[in-house]
This record gives sequence, structure tokens and C-alpha cells, in this order.
Amino acid sequence: MKRNMYQWLEDIKACETKKTIPVLSFPGIKLLDITVPTLIGDSETQAKCMKAVADRCDTGAALSLMDLSVEAEAFGSVIKTSDDEVPTVIGSIIQTEEDADNLNIPQVGAKRTGIYIGAIKKALELIIDRPILAGVIGPFSLAGRLMDMTEIMVTCYTDPDLVHKVLEKVTEFSIAYIKAYKEVGANGCVMAEPAAGLLSPEFNHEFSTKYVKRIIAETQDENFIIVYHNCGNTVPLIESLMSNGAKAYHFGNAVKMEEILALVPADKVVMGNVEPAGQFRNGTPQSIYDNTTEIMKKCCSYKNFVISSGCDIPPLSPWENIDAFFKAVKDFYTDAK
Repeated sequence: MKRNMYQWLEDIKACETKKTIPVLSFPGIKLLDITVPTLIGDSETQAKCMKAVADRCDTGAALSLMDLSVEAEAFGSVIKTSDDEVPTVIGSIIQTEEDADNLNIPQVGAKRTGIYIGAIKKALELIIDRPILAGVIGPFSLAGRLMDMTEIMVTCYTDPDLVHKVLEKVTEFSIAYIKAYKEVGANGCVMAEPAAGLLSPEFNHEFSTKYVKRIIAETQDENFIIVYHNCGNTVPLIESLMSNGAKAYHFGNAVKMEEILALVPADKVVMGNVEPAGQFRNGTPQSIYDNTTEIMKKCCSYKNFVISSGCDIPPLSPWENIDAFFKAVKDFYTDAK
């Protein structure tokens, strides 16, 4: 469904009782009694998973999978999968200048990218009461998967031209990929750029922000927004991040949410940051209830804040914990009235 997403963000800021927007998708495997490989390999199953989560959870938006292996696989990377873990990239496919020169930019639809676009198209037929956001990886994080994260961090110093050559190619693909989501009707996407959290402010601007900014400028409009996600130590990077053009930001639990909110302009919607592993996956219903309430007490005075998970909620997170998170949100706003 076509929506004015700029107005949606304004409505969020104006609303006293905000619906949470966690990065909640992979735990749907428990609702459907399937494995992760089954989920990532079929568009209809992904759409049904998103619908099952939406039926159970009163979220402000429905999010597709935060699978940071999809684009790398399309470029030729080897992917490791297991029944109960998010897919990961194995090894690297770029070690030299020649490798970068020979790197082919895949067609949108290659490998699983077509499945993920199809999933959004099908989900739009099933979920009509809230925006639907696709998931994509940021340019530096994708380049790091193609080159190996340790290697790209070193190469930023020793051969920056090589890194830029790879970034140019992944940026070209990312723009086309996001436009494909836009064409099937997605209301926006969450761009995960966690690897940029490892960079210095200067390098973040050079190797991430300027490419993110280009992608956003080519894809974002009032009917399609980019939510920028970074779960690293983003406090030193805020000035650069705020210049990338995103309309909303999502931060992880590596930072204190109240510190981030004090640095972010009030017109930007900010989401975060209950710990995915420590609370959703390994906590208890009581611990996640208490942690969620604590963050909300510190942060909900900021009208641009939306409580969320700090990152992608792991596939085997107990639904008792997820339900406790939603109960904490509901109770907080009920008690605040």
C-alpha cells in the first residue's frame, strides 16, 4: 500500500503512545515451525512469516529479514547456513586490484535477491495495516563481506583506491536493488551498516557516509524512506551519520540510547536499543521487561524516540521474552497516562 512515509514519521513524533518497531523477523520460524534455510529460500514462506509476526505483535511497521548475506551471495560470496542461525559469509572474493576490476555487478534478482523482493511483494498482499520495510546491507558492510572485514580495515589505510573501487560497484548494485523493492511497493527499507561502526569518524565519512548518502539520494522520497541502522559505537560518528540523508535511525546497544538522543536533531526519528542477544535471546521475561522499561524511562521524554530491539532479534529467541518486551511497552504507556 502506498503511504506518505514522511507524514508517517511526523505522526510517530506527534503520538504520545508509540508502537514499537523491533527488528523482528527470524523468530517467526518458531511460529511456522520451520528452519532458517526454509525461510530464506522461499518468498512465500518469508511473506507468511512476516504475516505471522504481524498478527502476533502490534508493531508500528513490518520488517523483512535482516539477512546481511544476500547481496554478498549475489556478488559471488560463499554463504554458510544452519537450521537456527542467520546466514553468514565465508571467506573473501576480493584480495587484489585485479579481483576488484573483475568483480561483476550482479543483476537484481540474482541468487536470493529475487526471492527477497518477491517476499516483499507477497507480504504487501497480506499485511495492509502498517508500513512494510525491506532489509538491505550498507555499502561498507557489503564491501567488507566481499573483501573480509579484517582485510578491508587494513586496506582502508594501505590501498584506499581499492576499497573505493569495490564501494563504487556495491553502491551501483545497492541503488538498483533498493529501487526494485520500491517498484514492488515497499514503503522503505532498513539499511544495516554495522561495519561502519568500526571506522574512525574521518574514515566513516570517506568509506561509508558518502556512499550511503548517494544511495539515499537516489532512492528516498515521501513514499519510500531509508532507516539507517548501525549497532556499533556510533557516538563519535553522529555528525557524519546525520549528514547521510536518512529520515530515521536505528541504533544498537553498544551505546546508551539517552546519549544518542541528546546528540541527534529532534526532527530525526531514533529507534533502539534493547539487547538482542543478552535480553531477547538469553534473558528472561522479567529481565527483558525490566530492561525495556528502564530504557523507556530514560528516553521516552524525547518525542522522536521509538523503543526497539538494538539489532536483529536472533531466530531462537524465546517468544516468552518477545512477548514480555511488548508487554513492557504497553504497560509503560498505560502507566504514563
